[in-house]
Amino acid sequence: MAVVDDVLALGSGLDRSYVVTVRGRLKFRVGSIVYTAFSHDESVMGFAFPKEERAALVDSDRRFHLPAESDMRFNWVHATLAELEAAEARELVVDAWRMVVPQKVWRAWDEAHPDGPG
Repeated sequence: MAVVDDVLALGSGLDRSYVVTVRGRLKFRVGSIVYTAFSHDESVMGFAFPKEERAALVDSDRRFHLPAESDMRFNWVHATLAELEAAEARELVVDAWRMVVPQKVWRAWDEAHPDGPG
């Protein structure tokens, strides 16, 4: 069972990333781009995810669901955090971060962390 503390260090530990609280919600950003966000009660983690792949993810795994209709225009998916393993939640955060940083940045991180985010 994953909790916010399992991924919190990534929010400030990934290159160019920082943690903010907006209207009581924890978010991870690169510049002004939010790539991971948590619900007020921290039970749901939203994260950047390719639009063209999200329907397949949501259809294949009940832990994932689409965002509200108003957010469907974004590259975004939600996950029930308690239904994820900690390592899986960390990998989702890193994959979301890869979507918003230049390729050379995430490649350097991958080289420095060949076993992934742990």
